Amino acid sequence: MLCLQRRERSRSRYRRRRCCRRQFSRRARARHKLPAVYPFRYFVGAGGLISYGSDLRDEYRRAAGYVDRIFQGEKPANLPVQAPVKYELVINLTTAKAVGLECHPRCSPAPTR
Repeated sequence: MLCLQRRERSRSRYRRRRCCRRQFSRRARARHKLPAVYPFRYFVGAGGLISYGSDLRDEYRRAAGYVDRIFQGEKPANLPVQAPVKYELVINLTTAKAVGLECHPRCSPAPTR
């Protein structure tokens, strides 16, 4: 039990340090007006400028198809490797204005979410 408590304590310390580093780097980028590109959409929701990467929802849907094929008896070794098909570009206009960047009106359609 004592070993488990120590492990949990060290994990929480690690999470706090990681969170502090993330906040520090976000503040440093904002202070020096440095744009940053992220791989996932949730970074933009947290104040990042741009994210460009595969659509995770689409990947999860396609993974469900793989699971279905495995449950139907197909061998996992025979399934093809699939690359992402759908990519998304997300721009945070509030952060773009704060950094001093202007987006072309065609690049900013009506928000979908």
